Amino acid sequence: MRAARRTVLTRGSWPEARRVSAVLRRETVGGVLLIVAAIVALVWANTPWADAYVALRDYRIGPESLHLNLTLSQWAADGLLAIFFFVVGLELKREFVAGDLRDPRRAALPVVAAVGGMALPALIYFAINRGGAVDGWAIPTATDIAFALAVLAVINTHLPTALRTFLLTLAVVDDLLAVTVIAVFYTSELHLPYLALALIPIALFAVAVQRRISSPFLLVPLALVTWWLVHSSGVHATVAGVLLGFTVPVLAGRGETDTEHGLAERFEHTIRPLSAGVAVPVFAFFAAGVTIGGLSGFTDSLADRVTLGIIAGLVVGKLVGITATTYLTAKLTRAELDADLAWVDVAGVALLGGIGFTVSLLVGELAFAGDHTRADHVRIGVLCGTLAAALLATIVLRARNRVYRRLDEAEHVDADGDGIPDVYQQTPP
Repeated sequence: MRAARRTVLTRGSWPEARRVSAVLRRETVGGVLLIVAAIVALVWANTPWADAYVALRDYRIGPESLHLNLTLSQWAADGLLAIFFFVVGLELKREFVAGDLRDPRRAALPVVAAVGGMALPALIYFAINRGGAVDGWAIPTATDIAFALAVLAVINTHLPTALRTFLLTLAVVDDLLAVTVIAVFYTSELHLPYLALALIPIALFAVAVQRRISSPFLLVPLALVTWWLVHSSGVHATVAGVLLGFTVPVLAGRGETDTEHGLAERFEHTIRPLSAGVAVPVFAFFAAGVTIGGLSGFTDSLADRVTLGIIAGLVVGKLVGITATTYLTAKLTRAELDADLAWVDVAGVALLGGIGFTVSLLVGELAFAGDHTRADHVRIGVLCGTLAAALLATIVLRARNRVYRRLDEAEHVDADGDGIPDVYQQTPP
């Protein structure tokens, strides 16, 4: 008898599916706010009152003695996004401890797909800008999961659990790689004493959370000192958020498997609304406001290879990179795609991966700091690439919505009324 072949992109277990659904619901709200903030900024920056927007964005506040006399835009990028990356750190820790990434066999696919989805966009950008502005190679490599989920909510597609889990896990790995890229490649000057001193509050924060101490009167000051020291070291301050998130325990106690009552879960429930509802939308408001200058200005920006490289990377690079690496991984491991899905579904998710807004804009600011013209072209490239990827994803996924609706209905049938859908209790053939 021929042995059953391994299957990729299955729906997984019920606890994992329930957790993914809860995370995606919360991210969707933040994604809608992000889109609204970006639209407001874009419209304002192209009205007769654009100077007021620029004045607000460039308004400086903070003590110069602590190297914190920053513009509001810098406070949003360096300060508020640290909150977002703290949540990213919590998600990464949870995935590695209790999620799909704890199993090397299940982790292999989203990890490889994320690497392919970052490598090919970077190569495409580099090829287009070879001999020119190659510093922006990492701009089209990021995926904005909140924006992608907002698109899914708008188009009202019933994406099945397997694809939602793949998208979320892919985005989590993407975030980890993006943080690594920012820390390694976009640190212009490094002050080691500050970085060494940052280890002290990080260690104290780690000891406190490992002892299940959750008092904000202790943890918030430690987090702020860590953030300031990392910021002063020359490493982008958002890295501090990820490092602190990594220290928080996921499980409820030693020898337990309960994650719902763990400190990471509690912190995520408390901080995610601040991240999704305030930090990311405010950053989007200050980062997306680009004065296009009418049709001629838009045409001029499209003539810049930086803009073209970003658009091609986000759309073509993400689509081909994620889809091709997923297909090759399945073939090399002699695995089959789940019988309910088709490769066009993977392509649709890959196009959602081309929605690279928040981190792409952040990397653009780091790559071309001080070059206002190029920074504007980066914003136009990110906006155009994101919108193109979202439109193409909408076309692909809506075409398959009838199939998704059938799978979604099957995933909610609970004939025995035990609270667990029947498909998660069936024995695999």
